[in-house]
Amino acid sequence: MRPRNMICWVLPLVFALGIFLAAPAPASARPAQISVGISVGIAPPPLPYYEQPICPGEGYIWTPGYWAWDGTDYYWVPGTWVLAPFVGGYWTPGYWGWGGSAFFWHEGYWGPAVGFYGGINYGFGYIGVGYVGGMWDHGVFRYNTTVSHIDVNVIHNTYSQPVAHVGPGRVAYNGGTGGIQRQPTAAEQNAYSQRRAGPTSEQTQHDQAARSNPTQHFSSNHGQPAVAATARPGDLSHGQATATRPAYRPPAGNTSATSRTTTTTRTTTTSHTTEPSRTTTTTHTTTPSHANQPAQTNQPSHTTQPSHTTQPSHENQPPHSSHPAPEQHSAPPSHPEGGGGGGRDEKPPHR
Repeated sequence: MRPRNMICWVLPLVFALGIFLAAPAPASARPAQISVGISVGIAPPPLPYYEQPICPGEGYIWTPGYWAWDGTDYYWVPGTWVLAPFVGGYWTPGYWGWGGSAFFWHEGYWGPAVGFYGGINYGFGYIGVGYVGGMWDHGVFRYNTTVSHIDVNVIHNTYSQPVAHVGPGRVAYNGGTGGIQRQPTAAEQNAYSQRRAGPTSEQTQHDQAARSNPTQHFSSNHGQPAVAATARPGDLSHGQATATRPAYRPPAGNTSATSRTTTTTRTTTTSHTTEPSRTTTTTHTTTPSHANQPAQTNQPSHTTQPSHTTQPSHENQPPHSSHPAPEQHSAPPSHPEGGGGGGRDEKPPHR
């Protein structure tokens, strides 16, 4: 075949292949939330239990605490109240998700609706789906006093709606062994497509302040950070310390929930592509259910105050296969403005 004829025959094929590769993937194949490029071979520690600081003023939205990664160690970024960057803005928390070979971080964002955050029970309104700690109503944010710590003498835009689980749960990641087994709904995927902004500058500075504080790192606090929550971003000097989980109180007439206690010793060994692996030995006591966690099926959950003894070492061992028990959450009712994902059909009365 002559060279000229060959070029005329090959060029159309190359052009067609380029169009095929450049075409966007179908919506069903695209992830609901984009990772920011952080992957870790070690599962994040369980969420610590803490009390929520009082809201500093109107228009502040609660952003829950989370475990972040600095390249060698996890560190706790305290939960804090953040002024919404725009009227009608809701915060969708970031979350860790198992990607088949590592845990990937999915960054949180601001938007007119709460999207998917892995089904993680971060507490204080973020029960795994939506947000029930408050809602926007005609340009004013109203706080659910059952969940949010509000001074009603200062903030009058309040209402009361019962919420079963106020404090945070334990499991801090989605997917994988022991993680929350939940996928985003169509509404949550749509919420991500409506995102308006990532973390504010105050939130970024808040993260950096936690990262630069040695006591916030897991290697130092062993899962019990010195500052678990703050009233304002970056103010770690006046933060709330990690608290003791309240005692479990079974429902009236239900005695089987406390009929047995199982004590287990779990050794978690993982490896990282760039850092030496470490072995984390955790001893904890579990019971069939917990007051501050959603009901679980076929798996006992943690008791009120698990005892953790963490002994990091530098042994090269295969990745772990044991993780905290998954949590399951029930979806809250629909929001009247489509934002919080946890609203009501009727507007609650003002206090």
